[in-house]
Amino acid sequence: MAKHILIVDDSKTVRNLVAFIMKKEGFKVTMAEDGLDGLEKLYASTGIDLIISDINMPRMDGYTFIKTVREQDNYRDVPIVVLSTEGQEKDIQAGLNLGANMYMVKPAQPEKMLRNVKMLLG
Repeated sequence: MAKHILIVDDSKTVRNLVAFIMKKEGFKVTMAEDGLDGLEKLYASTGIDLIISDINMPRMDGYTFIKTVREQDNYRDVPIVVLSTEGQEKDIQAGLNLGANMYMVKPAQPEKMLRNVKMLLG
């Protein structure tokens, strides 16, 4: 059965590009436009295997989204990859400290993104 990836990003272009890359590799994809939408889709789904999230988003940013996901037992072990334009050390540390497994700076190379996703999914 295909692994299920939740993509959370306020940019429709980024969502569609990441979804295209993941679907081409056989992953099932659900997309959300911000952290609140991401939580709704996560809770409504039966089995998200990995989350790819932006940081700068309206309504609920990526840091709050990651923190909220990590506070819940059901989702504590779901791998989270941050994909953000925020590439300073303080941003990367903040994301990792909140529980992200990996932090990638946009624009990420599709091959590298896929390699990281596959590695986190085992």
